Amino acid sequence: MYLKQTLRRTLVVAGLVVMASPLAAVAAQNDGSVAKPLRVILVPADGGTEDGTKRDFQPIFSAIEQSTGLKFDIKVGQSYGSVVEAMCSGAADIAWYGPVTYLQAKGRGCSELLALAVSKGQSVYYSGLFARTDSGINSVADLKGKKVALGDVNSTSSFAVPVAMMMANGVQPARDLGSINMAGSHANVLKALAEGLVDAGGASFDSFEKAVNGKAIDPTKVKVIVKSAAIPYPPLGIHPKVNAGVKAKLREAFNNVDKLPGITQDQIRGYGGGKVDGYTANVSEADMANAGKLFEMVTDQVKQDIMKKASTR
Repeated sequence: MYLKQTLRRTLVVAGLVVMASPLAAVAAQNDGSVAKPLRVILVPADGGTEDGTKRDFQPIFSAIEQSTGLKFDIKVGQSYGSVVEAMCSGAADIAWYGPVTYLQAKGRGCSELLALAVSKGQSVYYSGLFARTDSGINSVADLKGKKVALGDVNSTSSFAVPVAMMMANGVQPARDLGSINMAGSHANVLKALAEGLVDAGGASFDSFEKAVNGKAIDPTKVKVIVKSAAIPYPPLGIHPKVNAGVKAKLREAFNNVDKLPGITQDQIRGYGGGKVDGYTANVSEADMANAGKLFEMVTDQVKQDIMKKASTR
């Protein structure tokens, strides 16, 4: 109940959640015209800031617009849950999620895979547990009794996978950690770690590298405790009711964006605004579903217990 109430509050706070009109769920999705641009909603990857996350993805959508003539209206959700709700209410046409949130939307019938970024021939990324070098933490087991930061409860690589890695190594977060800081995002987890507010934290390696490159964190003061198995790259999903011709045009453009005339390599950006080799629309729903096995032990009860512990810190 606590988790459900917490998530409900999160959704109410997020201005993007459309609850007012029951017609929103059955309304036709936008077609990418000037009058009805495709509404893109992004999970808040950069500390929850509108500008930071939007800046990361504006270049690739500008490239797709340049190639196809389709128009986009890009917004950032205030939580991971709000992005799922925006898609499932029909208030958005395209979303960028983590695998956990994509699977939530897919399970509700309001999203299908559109494209994944490709870097060095792969469409995968990694989560990790990071610790301050002065924390005395050298293994996952050493997290017992320590202060740990996690991201949004619906985040794949700053919550679900770090929690799963702890549990697989005999650490029950709600029982064994000294305290839990639900920081809300990768950037906030790393900020808490950099400022010494926590001993360890869970985040993606992409976010860690971005924080290091932006001098938000000193890599000499933080070390990797454990790195996850490969996770399918955070996907772009599209609402199933978007016009089939628009979907086909988008998939062709993403498949070929790195080869299109007039598109610079600098425009081909992915998670965290990092440069990627390209995108692929040849994506597997089965592979994404299998990713759920990495964190299937992170049940609603586990989430509820963690949120409860976090609320008492």
